[in-house]
Amino acid sequence: QVQLAESGGGLVQSGGSLRLSCEASRIDFSTFNMGWYRRAPGKQRELVAMITTDGTAKYADSVKGRFTMSRDNSKNTVHLQMDRMKPEDTAVYYCNAGRWTEAYWGQGTQVTVSS
Repeated sequence: QVQLAESGGGLVQSGGSLRLSCEASRIDFSTFNMGWYRRAPGKQRELVAMITTDGTAKYADSVKGRFTMSRDNSKNTVHLQMDRMKPEDTAVYYCNAGRWTEAYWGQGTQVTVSS
């Protein structure tokens, strides 16, 4: 069974940093595009960042310049470095692995940014 295990969430003050990690198991990791999504209270889930199999990262406008996504294929892991965080970054963050018609999700990790 495919598993995506997120870690690194928590509480941080506005302007602070957090680093999320997602470790995948039981998939051919290097062949999957990876993404981070988030769902804030009362809002729909949105794409935060994604990284392709060749390592190209793209970001939502709301986080561009503050968040950095990376992948380590040797460890089946992606990271999301979040800097200069804002209260509006508060959400549950989900890791996603996608390839053609396949898609897998982690269970999410809570990130809370206090003002």
